[in-house]
Amino acid sequence: MNEKEIISEIKNKLDEIERKENIKIIHCVESGSRAWGFASPDSDFDVRFIYVRKLSDYLRLERTRDVIEWELNDVYDINGWDIKKVLELLHKSNPTLFEWNSSPLVYRTTPEWETVRTVINDSFMSKAGMYHYLSTAKSNNREFLQSREVKLKKYFYVLRPILACKWILDRGTPPPMLFSELMDAELEQDMRPAVEKLLEAKMKTPEIGKGKRIDELNEYIDRQLEELKHKADSMNGEKPVEWHRLDEVFFKLLGI
Repeated sequence: MNEKEIISEIKNKLDEIERKENIKIIHCVESGSRAWGFASPDSDFDVRFIYVRKLSDYLRLERTRDVIEWELNDVYDINGWDIKKVLELLHKSNPTLFEWNSSPLVYRTTPEWETVRTVINDSFMSKAGMYHYLSTAKSNNREFLQSREVKLKKYFYVLRPILACKWILDRGTPPPMLFSELMDAELEQDMRPAVEKLLEAKMKTPEIGKGKRIDELNEYIDRQLEELKHKADSMNGEKPVEWHRLDEVFFKLLGI
């Protein structure tokens, strides 16, 4: 199937999920490399949705699982989170939710999601976001970029969170998903040729595979991780959004 046919199939799958799980999907987006803007020709579709159950489901004594893992194969990676889980994670300023909210590839959205959006940006805490992206960059750097030969695409899984940290420092807002937007805003001019060359290879080749470690990029990464850690540690922590505001959204969605 071509991309247009796959997207149509995704929308059909969302209808199927609603019927079989007896839920309402209020927002569904692409969350992986396609939303980041550097998908390979054979990249899978990372579909993430947020759903609401019937009021009676939230009142049961037996706890209902708050995640639906629907499909995982070479083409689709589809799963969703319950709205109660989402609002609880917003209280902790979970960065994943800000990314889903700003994804440039939206498969479905609803007026109910607009209700959730009234509290999303107010829930963002800069210091928590910094630590999240720093942790992601450090773990990917340690796992994938320390050998003499590395998987070249993994550079983007380190560079993107680094640029996200720099965005947060400069603006105090959730960073955008598109790598190109982060790169235009935050990547130093002298680093652009190396990154743009790698980006072009990533987007044109099904699997750019392994190659010799790019010392220029590794040195930049090491330097940035150290600097950003010091800056994150010196930031003042913010208070989370008040529970009553999240409760109001939850009650409104359930018709209470």
